Amino acid sequence: MTAVVDINRTLGPLPHDDVPSRDETGLVTELDRLRIDAACVSHSYAVHGDPRDGNAELTRVADPRLWPVPVLVPGPLGTGPWAGGAPLVRLCPRRHGWAVTGPHARELFAGLAASGTAVLLPFDEVTTGEVHRLAAAVPAPRVVLTGTGYRALRQLAELLDAHPSLYVDTSTLCGHRQVEWVAEHYGAHRVLFGTGAPVTDDAGPRHLLDTLDLPAHDTALIAGGNALELMGGGP
Repeated sequence: MTAVVDINRTLGPLPHDDVPSRDETGLVTELDRLRIDAACVSHSYAVHGDPRDGNAELTRVADPRLWPVPVLVPGPLGTGPWAGGAPLVRLCPRRHGWAVTGPHARELFAGLAASGTAVLLPFDEVTTGEVHRLAAAVPAPRVVLTGTGYRALRQLAELLDAHPSLYVDTSTLCGHRQVEWVAEHYGAHRVLFGTGAPVTDDAGPRHLLDTLDLPAHDTALIAGGNALELMGGGP
């Protein structure tokens, strides 16, 4: 049976909505409803508030199907030097007010690359130029661009063409055959199932996964194989 792993999910209350995933029980119930076996989760406190508070909340997560993804901020006012410990982290530079091209960020990216830590990076948090510079660094961490959307497909194609260390999630690749197009042009190994829930819809990407017009092996990679490889088999 193909494992289904949501690479891009948030646990905790949202400031603008009442969501089932405001607590661990509610999130797991949603995963069960949609037949999702595991989810890589950042805490909403880390995304919308102080990352240190949200990352601390992740240490209290008990269900083994929820894999913690801390949110990092570089520099002396951030979350501190990266010492490893998580195979995947999330960065929100625009929301948290730091520059992707700054010296503190370069130090953080070098540490992530050296430790083999992968990065979730929302596409609306960066410019394409910043992504090009990040991915061109030596060494460069593996980066999963999330929330790219149909309006960014030309930019996404250029980035994927230029940088093999870049990947994309399915959270907003919801147009006709968009996932198939990306997989056929750049390889299914560079596409990961992700919903972006609860900020974006989870049922749509999950249904799309069941209806992909791709070989079974490619669908299995997108559903969970790529996430498991990125995570080293699990948290």
